[in-house]
Amino acid sequence: MKYKRSFSLLCAAALSVLCAGCAGSETSEPVQTTEASVTTSAPVTTGTPETGTQLSSETVLVTSAAPIELEPAIAAADDEAFLYINDGRVYIGYTGEAESSYQMPRMCYDAGVAKITGDGQYTVSVRNDTKALRLDATKDPEGDLRVSGCQFAAVVINKGSLLYPHMCIEINEIRKDGKPVEMIAKNYTSSDNQIEMRANIYNQWVNAFPKDAHTADGPVTGEFGEYSAQIIDPDKLGEWTKIEVDFTVKGCSGPLPAATTTSVPQDAELTTASAVSSDTTVSTETALSSESTVSSSAAAASSSAPKAAS
Repeated sequence: MKYKRSFSLLCAAALSVLCAGCAGSETSEPVQTTEASVTTSAPVTTGTPETGTQLSSETVLVTSAAPIELEPAIAAADDEAFLYINDGRVYIGYTGEAESSYQMPRMCYDAGVAKITGDGQYTVSVRNDTKALRLDATKDPEGDLRVSGCQFAAVVINKGSLLYPHMCIEINEIRKDGKPVEMIAKNYTSSDNQIEMRANIYNQWVNAFPKDAHTADGPVTGEFGEYSAQIIDPDKLGEWTKIEVDFTVKGCSGPLPAATTTSVPQDAELTTASAVSSDTTVSTETALSSESTVSSSAAAASSSAPKAAS
């Protein structure tokens, strides 16, 4: 009996110690968690409804992509030259406009245009390795976009015919990714709408000189040969990233000074003979801008009237 009582007292003592330990834990400091285990915003679910994976907000912050800087879209102004071009599939190109759509991507991003300020040398260019163009064409700024060949190419000056009626564009060199492209003919200058001025690089739809075709040496007529609307072989162009064109502009001289300009009465008839025999040389441009009526046939017949300024 004494042993049983001693055992009971021993068990009671142990139980008392255990209860005291439990009471102590209720008044101790709470356990602190690490910052990495704390979620300050609602978790994000990714994947399919069946296999969706819970990502913590911290994981999203670590793996989210940084903002992407896209190249600017360039539009050619009225007095600027640009490279009008379409690739071999007529899927992508540049028309001098700063616009783009997924259906018809434009190489307007970071396009090289040139402000024409007078006679001199200029360069225009396009490139298709920009993030902005890839985003338009593939919906991914790092997407795979490959461009090859061309269906059309020309150096175009917006309102060139209006700004410089006698200007000439002479293409000096065409480069593909920094390397010269072989030119198989010389270019001429003309205008399709009497507003722009252009020099065709490859225009497969033109196989004869237009009426206003000219170079710095004068009008060009006859058959394509030394001069042509196709001065490169597009089949040899192949895949490319950047096209650059160096060209020279001539014939941008302004109107004659006032001291050498003859004023013609409104009711006077200006003939070729009177223009030639006049003490003061009257240019075709001055005669056309005067208030008198000038016969175009007479102007064309005049040997002193410039066909194309050099």
